[in-house]
Amino acid sequence: MTTCERSAASLPWGVVRIGGGSPQPALRDRDAVVVVAGLPGLQEPDLAAALRAPTLNALIELGPSAWRAVQTAAADAPASARTPLAATTAVLPIRIPDFVDFYASLEHATNFGRIFRPSAPAVRENWRQMPVAYHGRASTVVVSGTPVRRPRGQTTPGVLAPTAQLDLEAELGYVCGPSSGGPIAIDRAEAHIFGVVLVNDWSARDIQRLEYEPLGPFLGKSFQTSMSAWITPLDALDGARVAPPAQDPPPARYLRAKDRWLLDVDLEIEINGEIVSRPSAGRLYWTPAQMLAHLTVNGARLSAGDLFASGTISGTQPHSEGSLAELFAGQRWLDDGDEVTLRGRAGAVELGEVRGRVAAA
Repeated sequence: MTTCERSAASLPWGVVRIGGGSPQPALRDRDAVVVVAGLPGLQEPDLAAALRAPTLNALIELGPSAWRAVQTAAADAPASARTPLAATTAVLPIRIPDFVDFYASLEHATNFGRIFRPSAPAVRENWRQMPVAYHGRASTVVVSGTPVRRPRGQTTPGVLAPTAQLDLEAELGYVCGPSSGGPIAIDRAEAHIFGVVLVNDWSARDIQRLEYEPLGPFLGKSFQTSMSAWITPLDALDGARVAPPAQDPPPARYLRAKDRWLLDVDLEIEINGEIVSRPSAGRLYWTPAQMLAHLTVNGARLSAGDLFASGTISGTQPHSEGSLAELFAGQRWLDDGDEVTLRGRAGAVELGEVRGRVAAA
């Protein structure tokens, strides 16, 4: 791959408005934005139509060869085709048909098992057999910068009230496509990952604690999930691939990949300008390919724009936890007016940020 191709592959995808205009697919090149509709070499009818759409879904459906053609054209675009980033407004770049949130960090699963089930084993037996997840609510996934309104729910039995235990969760998300019927073999999984985003899966812990057994999270999670505005291409993170920890017991055959990899992304959690934690994704127990293979093994269809996330990423060192419940042992939660910013970096590649301010119920 040439230097030019490497540069093109690293440009993050997004959808922007310029002035009062309509949303337009774009690529970000540092502090400039290249709107891709009409660039030379992109006149094939299906591709040209996809680049005029208000989301990236139609482009994602066309597959990697189309993505790379657009990236190359954007990297070669002249100065006249570039708009200052500050003159644009990024919007949610995809229509999300489906959202699934996994529970892939052993450290987080252990910490939360001790918090929610102190008299039982911290990690249940099935957790090491398959990537455990909950089926989220796609309609409440929002773009970075959208305020999060404090949700209501049953905080104690029979009592409907605003949550007093609003929390954050630092995660990596994976945007899927092209569409495919399931199952998707684990060694084909990365061909169906368009790119990577940062995710904050806001959580109401008092609501979650009351409702999560026997069927898992519901109102404590479904009120809002935030994702970064710019999607980092998977190709841009080739240099961030690391071997994951050993899995014991060995997973089922459909979860065994020839080439096992994680993305070693360093995360940063900031609240009101104060950095409170720095988790790392390089030691997750379950890999993105395993998550996607398990997601579709029952025959479930994957659609372009589907989003799945890692679940909270926590580490073993102090101040590497991915949620306030773990960081502060239930002594600190988010107040109205607090602003939370999550950032990510893998070497020289920045994954941008996902930001949100808490609004009163």
